[in-house]
Amino acid sequence: MGTTAAPRLWHALRDAGFEVIYTGIRQTPQMIVEAALQEDVDVVGLSILSGAHMALAPKVMEALHDHSMTDVLVLMGGIIPDEDVAALKALGIKGVFARYVDPGDRRFHQPRSRRPGRHLNGLDTP
Repeated sequence: MGTTAAPRLWHALRDAGFEVIYTGIRQTPQMIVEAALQEDVDVVGLSILSGAHMALAPKVMEALHDHSMTDVLVLMGGIIPDEDVAALKALGIKGVFARYVDPGDRRFHQPRSRRPGRHLNGLDTP
């Protein structure tokens, strides 16, 4: 995802009833996890266009684990080669999306809960 796709995705999620919190670009893994912890999020979405996904993803996943946030769904988009997808999923990233995500995708609708009292959708089954 990039500067064009990411806002389309935010709007689609917001229109589907999600609260979307955008923290900006160039966030460190620690900053991402701290924001996720403070906001008590259900999902962390990472957009990485720099090619650093294999360096940053393990750090984000480790920091989430260190903060006992293993129930948070992690999704990633950006310029990610197909050969890296399996390794990212092995880290625990549940959805890896290429450069374009269709906001009409059925996974952005029909909210359901992963945690009691929380509403989430089928994004954990891309």
